[in-house]
This record gives sequence, C-alpha cells and structure tokens, in this order.
Amino acid sequence: MDGRSVSPIDSLLTAADSALRTLSGANHASRPYPSAPGGDKPLDSAERRLAGALMRVNHVGEVCAQALYSAQSLSTRDPRLQRQFEEAAKEETDHLAWTQRRLHELGARPSLLNPLWYAGAFGIGLLAGRAGDRVSLGFVVETERQVEQHLEEHLTRLPTHDTASRAVVRQMKSDEARHAAMAQDAGAATLPAPVRWVMRRVAQVMTYTAHRI
Repeated sequence: MDGRSVSPIDSLLTAADSALRTLSGANHASRPYPSAPGGDKPLDSAERRLAGALMRVNHVGEVCAQALYSAQSLSTRDPRLQRQFEEAAKEETDHLAWTQRRLHELGARPSLLNPLWYAGAFGIGLLAGRAGDRVSLGFVVETERQVEQHLEEHLTRLPTHDTASRAVVRQMKSDEARHAAMAQDAGAATLPAPVRWVMRRVAQVMTYTAHRI
C-alpha cells in the first residue's frame, strides 16, 4: 500500500487472486525454510503418517489464515489496519508454503476440503470485519492464541526426532504469538466468552476432520 486509494473492484480482484493462489498451491515463502539442527531424521511409516496428518492440519490452518486476513483487509476502512492485516498475511503465506513443502517431504497430501475451509474462513472474516475494527482485531487475537496453543500441542505429538516438522512448527508458533500481540496493541476488543467457546468448538471440528480428510 502506497497511500493511494484502492477501488472496491481492485480489492475484490486482490482477494480473488489470493484465494486462487492459496487453493492452487502457488505460494512462495519470502523467508528461508526453517532448518533443524543436525538435519532431518528418518521416520518409520507410522511416524510419517502421524507427522503428515499433523502437518495437514497445520496447512489447513494456514489456508484459513489467508482467507481470514484477506476478508478482514477487505472489510476495514482504516489504511493503517489494512496494511497490518496484509503484512500478517505475508508471514502466513510463508507458513502456507512451509507446511505445503513439509507435506510433500512426508509424502502426505493437503486436505481435500481446503476450498470449503477457505470459503468458511473468508465468510467468518467478513462478519468479524463488519462488526468493526476493534472486534475484528479481537478475533485476530483469539484466533492466534488458539493457534499458538494448537501448535504447542503438536510439538508434544510430533515424533521426537522429526526435527524438520518441529522447526517449522516452532517458527509458526513464534509468528502467531507476535501477530496476536500486534492486534492487541492495535486496540483489539476482548471477545465475549460464548464467542470464544464457539471458536474453539469450530476449530476442534476442523482439526478432527483435517487430520483424516
């Protein structure tokens, strides 16, 4: 963003381009792929299946992150906040490319339901954005905190010697914590407890499904 006004049509085209890139796998990280000390370690078939399923869930989370930030950027009228959403989305694009690469390395596939996940997350992002910037930022804070907890759980479930997956997850976890802090500093509202509860239940359903499909 360079200060010039962006037309609604341009914004919609940008959102459509983001969706196509996300769902087609045409994503490129701007940062190096996280490396693990000592390099990757061999995994047996059961460990590869587990790691693949967990990284598929993480990849779905990044598909949803692209949709959420795209919708929230489209909804806000605050140029500063729009830039913040766009910068966070760039880092989430790194996560998307990293998890996609790790899935390939593990011989695993992305979720077959990615178009559904994207559409649902985009709709939720639009609703959060329409509720106002403080609510939208509050949604970012709660989402990123839940994702951070989810990634911490994955670090306990991934095979101990799967150093490659662990390096990716650790970097993602650090980035998500920073995104939550930035949203909090920007004036996020605290979401009501029932909303946070629903968000956790929806995330559990998505996680359970993406682990298998």
